[in-house]
Amino acid sequence: MFYLIIVLFILGYAAIAFEQRLAVDKAAIALTFGALIWVCLALGSGTVCDSLPAFQQYLQTHPDATAMEFLTGHGLVVHLGRISELLLFLLGSMTIVKIVDSHGGFNIIFNLIKTTKKVKLLWIFSFLTFFMSAVLDNLTITILMITLMWKFISAKNQRLVFAGMIVIAANAGGAWSPVGDITAFVLWTGGYVSASNLMLQLFVPCLICMLVPLIVLSLDIKGETIVLLRNGHTQSLIPTTDRERWMILLPGIGGLMLVPLFRFVTQLPPYIGVLLVLGVIWILAEWLHRKKQKEFHIRLQLDGILKKTDISTIFFFLGILMAVAGLESAGHLHLAGLFFNEKIHSIYAINLIIGALSSMVDNVPMMAGAARMYDVVLPDALAAITDPAKVAYLKHFVADGSFWELLSYTVSNGGSILIVGSTAGIAAMGLAKIDFMWYLKKMSLLALSGFLLGFAAYYLIVS
Repeated sequence: MFYLIIVLFILGYAAIAFEQRLAVDKAAIALTFGALIWVCLALGSGTVCDSLPAFQQYLQTHPDATAMEFLTGHGLVVHLGRISELLLFLLGSMTIVKIVDSHGGFNIIFNLIKTTKKVKLLWIFSFLTFFMSAVLDNLTITILMITLMWKFISAKNQRLVFAGMIVIAANAGGAWSPVGDITAFVLWTGGYVSASNLMLQLFVPCLICMLVPLIVLSLDIKGETIVLLRNGHTQSLIPTTDRERWMILLPGIGGLMLVPLFRFVTQLPPYIGVLLVLGVIWILAEWLHRKKQKEFHIRLQLDGILKKTDISTIFFFLGILMAVAGLESAGHLHLAGLFFNEKIHSIYAINLIIGALSSMVDNVPMMAGAARMYDVVLPDALAAITDPAKVAYLKHFVADGSFWELLSYTVSNGGSILIVGSTAGIAAMGLAKIDFMWYLKKMSLLALSGFLLGFAAYYLIVS
């Protein structure tokens, strides 16, 4: 069963890659192979779980537990809890963005962008995404920017290019800020890195990582776009006043931007903050439109807005994360960590491999597994070591050491190499209808080039 799980995972990803040729929705594929991996775990629980350190630890507190009880009562529940947090965060963020958009809130931002030149628009969207992802998590900003992008770009191929660049910029922007990406957030809250040092060391490499594909794409984009909805045209299509748009936009997007602060102050999971923001603007929207004509009120009610939410994206996300959780529960990620510890002794080689793996495996569990491979080396322990070569190697693992900084860079930006490597990419697949093979042909090499040049820049900075 151990090897069958790997085969299922590979076949599932291959089916997603050839989604259009199979004429089957990727959400259906992801749910199927995600569930089948757990079926295999259940059928082979006795042989798979016996060698897992997590199962042995579980037996210390539950000596009479069986492997199946460990999988269903502990492993599945823990993973489902983590997955549910992400799904609720995604669903809440998507709904907030839809509410703001249905009320015309984004037209305030939309009307501030005067240019119609496609190259300028690509640069504006990329830099907005890069910097906003540093303060607003990259999943939310991807949803926001793709929603806004649809108002400017009508041609399907160019929409795909813009959406692909938004994914790269979102992952790059999230890597250098402790609140921009959940992977960096894990390192920051775990004491591996400090916020100031992470931002100082990774800003330039992440900027280069974004600029390389942006410059190359700019060489092929010509002409202007036709912006149909502007000012007076927009006013007549959306039954809200300027005052009402501001009243929805500010608490909606402002509330999302304050979610990291909410997390820091309350120590509650971010999805609680997102649900709080959703509840507030839902109440506000109902109150604002309580006296409107029936046809306008119905258009602005949440029931109607929710029907426009892409639920298939949620199911796709669920299937992918369940599959990765199955790999972790079966011990595949643990074995990868042991291999790194025993066979590879270069932090740069390790991080390049982790970056490559992050392109295929969602970066959230990738960071969770990678961060557990090593412990933070304390200065006192380092001072007690007499072997100079060992000291030179272990100094990279102290708090704010190069290994942890590179880990944030490689896990986040490695997720841009393939569209399925990050939560932002998975969300973009559903929102912008990006095909796996299209991204592989058009964006992957550009993302890889930016990733490697940014990696080289970090090496030069610290050496």
